[in-house]
Amino acid sequence: MRKLIGLLALLVIGTSAQAEIQSKAISYNDEGTALTGHLYWDDATKEKRPGVLVVHEWWGLNDYAKKRARMLAELGYAAFAADMYGGNQVTKDPNQAREWMQAVTVDPELWRLRAGAALAQLKASDLVIPEKTAAIGYCFGGGTVLQMAYGDADVRGVVSFHGSLPAAPEEAQGKIGPKILVLHGQADSFVAPDVAANFRSKLEAAGANWEMDIYGGVRHSFTNPDVGEYGIENLKYDAQADARSWTRMQSFLDELFQD
Repeated sequence: MRKLIGLLALLVIGTSAQAEIQSKAISYNDEGTALTGHLYWDDATKEKRPGVLVVHEWWGLNDYAKKRARMLAELGYAAFAADMYGGNQVTKDPNQAREWMQAVTVDPELWRLRAGAALAQLKASDLVIPEKTAAIGYCFGGGTVLQMAYGDADVRGVVSFHGSLPAAPEEAQGKIGPKILVLHGQADSFVAPDVAANFRSKLEAAGANWEMDIYGGVRHSFTNPDVGEYGIENLKYDAQADARSWTRMQSFLDELFQD
């Protein structure tokens, strides 16, 4: 019996050692800009699975965005952490981050194309069911996935965490296919109340399928435990809002991929 127990223990350990989260860097290109994203998946199964694109904050594709992609892989998805800047550009300087972000966002169409280049990499993976994809984003990334929705990107839905809230343009009326979930901090001073109100009004006018969860007293970047190191008053982690928003995202993804 002791030998049998020992054998079973070895089998369990061996299985655990073989099944783990894997990642690989993927180089791609957008209009001459060299980009490098990171794909994460659980190798416990070889079956294809839904894919989720993860778009980073304005700081660049740092460890935080990669951590969220890994967490999605732990949930059973294939997750691709997109690179929106290229050249492995990451900073903690808000002025530099603003410069990089504005270079991407100055033209909404080019902004969407840059995100679309990353989505194409996700869909091309032999780990992914191409017709079952979604996109999530944080801060600048939240605005990015909303722009993807406005351009009717080929995803089932998008989730914005403490994102900028660009209003849906007039030309998007009746053409927003992806479902939209917005997770927003009520005390985020980066988004004025009239901006948030206009955002909601434009979504309604566009006929979008949307939902906005608002967390009272919560500031910007509420999902990032390390946000205090940036020294900006409006950036503050909130453990409750972090947990609730992540849970809400999971139920949203479950709905998107239920068929």
